[in-house]
Amino acid sequence: MLDLEIIPERSLGCDAWEFVLGMHFSQSVAIIQSQVGTIRGVQVLYSDQNPLNVDLVINMPQDGIRFIFDPVAQRLKIIEIYNMKLVKLRYSGMCFNSPEIAPSIEQVEHCFGATHPGLYDSQRHLFALNFRGLSFYFPVDSKFEPGYAHGLGSLQFPNGGSPVVARTTIYYGSQHQASSSVGAAIGAPLPPLPLSCYRQQLHLRRCDVLRSPQSTRGLRLHMFTEGTTRALEPVQRALCRAVRFGDSCQAVARALGAPARLYYKHDDKMRIHRPPPQRRARHAPPATDYFFNYFTLGLDILFDASTHQVKKFVLHTNYPGHYNFNMYHRCEFELAVQPDKCEPNSLVDSVGAVSITAYSKWESVSRALRVCERPVVLNRASSTNTTNPFGSTFCYGYQDIIFEVMSNNYIASITLYQPEGGRPAFAVNSIA
Repeated sequence: MLDLEIIPERSLGCDAWEFVLGMHFSQSVAIIQSQVGTIRGVQVLYSDQNPLNVDLVINMPQDGIRFIFDPVAQRLKIIEIYNMKLVKLRYSGMCFNSPEIAPSIEQVEHCFGATHPGLYDSQRHLFALNFRGLSFYFPVDSKFEPGYAHGLGSLQFPNGGSPVVARTTIYYGSQHQASSSVGAAIGAPLPPLPLSCYRQQLHLRRCDVLRSPQSTRGLRLHMFTEGTTRALEPVQRALCRAVRFGDSCQAVARALGAPARLYYKHDDKMRIHRPPPQRRARHAPPATDYFFNYFTLGLDILFDASTHQVKKFVLHTNYPGHYNFNMYHRCEFELAVQPDKCEPNSLVDSVGAVSITAYSKWESVSRALRVCERPVVLNRASSTNTTNPFGSTFCYGYQDIIFEVMSNNYIASITLYQPEGGRPAFAVNSIA
């Protein structure tokens, strides 16, 4: 049984690890992976068809704990303990829930002190006792419903009994924000990324794709990381850097820092779609191109093996249900594409460039750009596991862009490259 400490409006954890409100989904998964054997039977719940409107959830049924993440920012917004019998809970070192200690209203008030009168939800028959960043929910039989003015203490229970906490939630903000709809998850406020979760990494606020009329020049990255004041106190520090095609690997490292991983390409699954002159003989393998992987930026940068200059950018949207989900943070890119040709008086002709973001659906993008080419089917699989439970994705080429599209019509990644010989070269790469 897990023995955990609650910090209202902040976290749930122990000496070895801590789930902090505002932390990214991937950081929570890393904690769980580090506790193999201690945390078991973990479930990841998401909506395949509506991933931006339904919360992303990590459920730990054997421990009675649920972590609820904002589906857009993919950061932790609510920690819910929904089975109090499966976990020990403490506050400031004082245990208030264990097999020996029932979390009664008296026990909660003894441990946490006095608070404002609670709120009663007559539909769910729950009484919510709210502290800042923390709520306790007590089930109440309908025949003991309280008068709203008197609260839980006014109830008379048989045999001198007292209600016991059925559910506990930790959230960011005041009690009024969290209890406006008792038990609701969607409306909870989203905390910022805590400084403790920066971990000396760059984090992306926005990525502007720099374009000439029909070709990409590079990226402008608006980022933030951890800095210090003169008193050596940690603060957020904002950065803006640009990287362009033709930049050397040294220039990119100066702009973005060392990559989280350096990955050498072993194969190119789309090589068969290249023009014949670009194919190499099997007995004379070419030098190996390599990637700089920036996972917290949602970005991969490919360098040419001969020149060591940037030749490709890959921007990841990190949707659940994709093969690479949880490997990257979502790249918040903004891409403006000028359509090749438009019919006279068409909608595209009147509005100019088509704006594409990480949240655009391919159906609307392809209609606006009038993409006519048939897609290339891409089926990812690792060298150790040749199965892909998420299925294939579809790659569409347009100008110097490759759109990787999932079966639910959301864009999984965008590859920006410099065409070789004036012809688009399909080169979607598996980097996992």
